[in-house]
Amino acid sequence: MLNEREIESCYLGQFIPVHYHHNMLMDQNRMGAFQAAIAHAVRPGMKVLELGGGTGVLSFFAAQQADQVYCVEFNPDLVQEARRFLAKNPNGHKVEVIHADAFDYLPPEPVDVVICEMIHVAMLREKQVAVIEAFKQRYLARFGGPLPIFMPEAVVMAVQPLQQDYNFHGYHAPIVQFQDTAVAYPGTVELAQPAVYSVLDFAEPVDSLIAWHGSFTVEQDGELNALRFVTKNVLSIVEERGSTIDWLNHYMTLPLAKPLDVVAGDVVNVSFQYRAGASIPSLQAAIRASIAFDAVEAPRPVAVRTVEFA
Repeated sequence: MLNEREIESCYLGQFIPVHYHHNMLMDQNRMGAFQAAIAHAVRPGMKVLELGGGTGVLSFFAAQQADQVYCVEFNPDLVQEARRFLAKNPNGHKVEVIHADAFDYLPPEPVDVVICEMIHVAMLREKQVAVIEAFKQRYLARFGGPLPIFMPEAVVMAVQPLQQDYNFHGYHAPIVQFQDTAVAYPGTVELAQPAVYSVLDFAEPVDSLIAWHGSFTVEQDGELNALRFVTKNVLSIVEERGSTIDWLNHYMTLPLAKPLDVVAGDVVNVSFQYRAGASIPSLQAAIRASIAFDAVEAPRPVAVRTVEFA
């Protein structure tokens, strides 16, 4: 019988199908960024912990430099996959794959770097924030400070108003969409520049409540019928170059239940709040958007229109 947390974990992504993890191995954007970041952050002699190891590939990257890597995975199918794959790869013997819950596990010794990739756009669904914050408390209680370096080191999240085409061969279906960041979609029109709504720094305490109220100045006429959520993971800070190694998640576009007709110069107010790790519908239900007259433009009678996401 599953307890409440195990039921929630199954729903929120901890037990996504194994083939999904196989697909992540083919994601060149993700793989290249993590390989570069781990090569920069992990030095010879280091001890590394990965929370939520999946197929073990990030632990493999770490093992090329580290003396010891602890790879923790809760899904028994993935534990077997990781052990099988690591046995086929150089330095795989330096990775100990442990079948355990990342919410509870502590390594047998202090570690220098903690890798945790339980990341979804907008920090929804998966338990990145909760796992890291719980780990910090256990680690400090057991080993004292300092805390290890976390990867990603930070997450920057932004939101952007769109006009999105929801016509699928004549079938109108406003759906949640995930879009490749490197592809220009002809049915997507950006109505204003993105606005940063949250920055999470894992070296500091992170509040799971994410809340924002802001506004956009519309840059062109159109129908505002969606919001795009952008999530940039700062995997490693390269201090000597004054730069970062980043991984940009796919864009997530949420449809607006009642579209707004907008013209260039309108100011659109948007607000929302949600818990990190919560469901996509919880964010949709919290969003409020309204359009008000921009005083820079010639006066025209515009009522304040407020809509909610479906």
